Amino acid sequence: MSADPTALYTRKNPFPAKLAVNRKLTGSGSAKDTRHFEIDLTGSGVTYEVGDSLGVFPTNDPSLVSELLGVLGLTGGEIVPDTNGNPLTLREALLKFYVITEMDKKLLAAIAEKEPAAAKFLLMVTPDGKDDLDDYLYGREVIDALLEYPAAKFTAEEFVKVLRKLQPRLYSIASSQKAHPAAVHLTVAAVRYESNGRKREGVCSTFLADRADTVPVFVHTAKHFRVPENTSTPVIMVGPGTGIAPFRAFLQERKVTGATGKNWLFFGDQKAETDFLYREELEAYQAEGVLNHLSLAFSRDQAEKIYVQHRMIEKADQLYAWLEEGAYFYVCGDAKRMAKDVDVALHRVLEISGGKSPKEAALYVSELKKLKRYVKDVY
Repeated sequence: MSADPTALYTRKNPFPAKLAVNRKLTGSGSAKDTRHFEIDLTGSGVTYEVGDSLGVFPTNDPSLVSELLGVLGLTGGEIVPDTNGNPLTLREALLKFYVITEMDKKLLAAIAEKEPAAAKFLLMVTPDGKDDLDDYLYGREVIDALLEYPAAKFTAEEFVKVLRKLQPRLYSIASSQKAHPAAVHLTVAAVRYESNGRKREGVCSTFLADRADTVPVFVHTAKHFRVPENTSTPVIMVGPGTGIAPFRAFLQERKVTGATGKNWLFFGDQKAETDFLYREELEAYQAEGVLNHLSLAFSRDQAEKIYVQHRMIEKADQLYAWLEEGAYFYVCGDAKRMAKDVDVALHRVLEISGGKSPKEAALYVSELKKLKRYVKDVY
């Protein structure tokens, strides 16, 4: 009996997939560079469910590696161990195995040992220095500390010892395999910004946007984030920005399986003209009756900022009625602000339209979570 092909590709042994489509979703003039990626799984045997995430192993920016080598005064040809202890060149190690953007405390301590002028780092790496450490690290990368203290010289092996292992990034899958049997789709915003006078880039998002051809991938299962097994169950999805990804997958799945349950999507971003991701697809789903309600919140299209949570409050009566009908409530996107604001709005909806006290609303939400009818995929 042959081995299960899906077991061949894991985090430890990712599938070297071809990046087949790299399409910009945001329009000219948008403050963001959000892209739609299609990754070819042909011949891999890799399977996924809607709600799962895709693990992507990125490669660092070769120009940043070269600049780093220049600052270190090294050629890149020096032999060092990778994170598994296998020998390879320093350049290759910095490209594929080590974090060269975010600094580790070990690096700061090593700089301080080599350069007395960097003694401030020794206090920062103690528990008492946490606030100062956070302030220093904010907006800085490995190269910044090396440029600040050029007298701190490292051998190639010393240098990789004070770096962290480059980890895969997880992205919510934006497709249903029932609709796209040999592909997996992602919705990713390329991170680019300036800090301390230098241009910075998100490692994996710009790897996909600017440099990728072959993408090492694996599926990260998320059993808690699934469409309801009962296909007649209504579904409420809150996914602003790239948080739309799993809900695009949900809608594909619900269409392909002929699910009869109603679907309601809350989507928002900065401007309708430039940031309405997947507009044509969503409007087509509306026209077909797959998407029953599409509530939109574009924060910069009017004087006061409007977000998805404001649309929830506006539609409180209908939202409460759906919940009473047994609807599942899903949230995907920013964990720091959006998910918290949406949670507050959900409690308000229950108070306004359900006539509940704050305590009763909290119990209702707690019960939704217990029944796995309120689930999040936040980051």
